Amino acid sequence: MKIAVYSGSFDPITYGHLDLIERGAQVFDKLIIAVFHNAEKKPLFTVEERTALIRQATQHLPHVEVDSFDGLVVDYMRAKQAKVILRGLRAISDFEYELQIASINRKMAPDIETMFLMTNNNHSFISSRMVKEVARHGADVSELVPPVAEEALKEKYFGSL
Repeated sequence: MKIAVYSGSFDPITYGHLDLIERGAQVFDKLIIAVFHNAEKKPLFTVEERTALIRQATQHLPHVEVDSFDGLVVDYMRAKQAKVILRGLRAISDFEYELQIASINRKMAPDIETMFLMTNNNHSFISSRMVKEVARHGADVSELVPPVAEEALKEKYFGSL
């Protein structure tokens, strides 16, 4: 069974993330979306909220599992018996950063590969950070995030409407 892990903060999940998840789910027998808990970052959504949003946004994908972890992705991969890290690239600036991470992961775990997928051009400008900034000002984010994330953003910033 070919198992891959797509890890990230997903704060919140965007259509860019979802595009990569859907495409990765076609390539691998099982794709684990691993929400990274980073105590140094101040996310808008808790790990539990992020995993719940991803589960709802990916419920149409039978071979996708959603989980969370803290620590090194290569350690998580070993625990899950996964052999491929799935990563998305939006621009050249992403490549430089992702290359560094892939290289250190390869040094620590030579048996684990990193596979890059180019983001769909329709989503190449989307980042969770930008989505939060736009949503915080009450602008429409319906073309940037799945409906479940859009509603969660409205709730976080404006309470019950």
